[in-house]
Amino acid sequence: MAARGLGTTVENPQAMAQERAHQGQLPADNHVHTHWSWDTPDSSTMRKACERAIAQGLPAIAFTEHLDFTVWDPEDRATDEGLVERHASRHAEIDVAGYFAELAEVRDRFPELRIWSGVETGEPHLFSASVAAYLRDAPVDRVLGSLHSLSKDGLLYGVGQLLWDDAEGTMRRYLGELVDMIESSDVFQVLAHVDFPRRYWPGGTHRYVEKDYEEEYRAVFRALAGSGRALEINTSSPLASADQVRWFHEAGGEAVSFGSDAHAPTAVGQKFDLAVAVAEAAGFRPGRDRFDFWRR
Repeated sequence: MAARGLGTTVENPQAMAQERAHQGQLPADNHVHTHWSWDTPDSSTMRKACERAIAQGLPAIAFTEHLDFTVWDPEDRATDEGLVERHASRHAEIDVAGYFAELAEVRDRFPELRIWSGVETGEPHLFSASVAAYLRDAPVDRVLGSLHSLSKDGLLYGVGQLLWDDAEGTMRRYLGELVDMIESSDVFQVLAHVDFPRRYWPGGTHRYVEKDYEEEYRAVFRALAGSGRALEINTSSPLASADQVRWFHEAGGEAVSFGSDAHAPTAVGQKFDLAVAVAEAAGFRPGRDRFDFWRR
């Protein structure tokens, strides 16, 4: 019997997860936030996250802090589209010097753990000039591409706010915008949380019917597969289904990345045993080494 939220193609994900855990082959966590992200508490330090990763048996961790913009470059597409600001924004810049100083400290402290630098770029297709300028001055190992917001009347709104007006229309627009983001931005290596709006679905995530959007999902996965980039299996609730990851595999997707999207150290590596079962059910296997993405 399939576990709730994992789709219908995993016969016994719990058993598969237990077997994998015994084999000690959990993947790297490629999506972790610390207090250098604007939405993460001061108590979430790199040291605590690394300690959790080691306790979980993970081979590597990537600190992918939020790279969002409230002021953008005149050369950004956001300027061309007439966007003037973010609605009710709490976004803040990354303290680059502080981030890299703490990164160096944990690399020295935990030599047994591979520790990558990174950013999670919000709406990178709208801010290509701003993203390029940041990465030119502060290059990183991992770049995730995310879509958290959509435009409305000259402002960028968090997608969760827009769902309450028109959930179905917003979801279809969101998935269409993802295709645009993939096709018009090549800065990111991994597409993060492909169904991010589902976290905020009106009435609860259990009301979300993934199958209703299969055509739009498949369009996203065709674009991503064609670009040769990886799809993230994001383990922040709700977990992606095996059906969804299989659609990516059927589109020719080459690789998947695992990301806890942790905003607290205790969430590092969360549900990775189940995520691995989902990836295997969809046709993906460990890559060239334990630090690699999983591949078809």
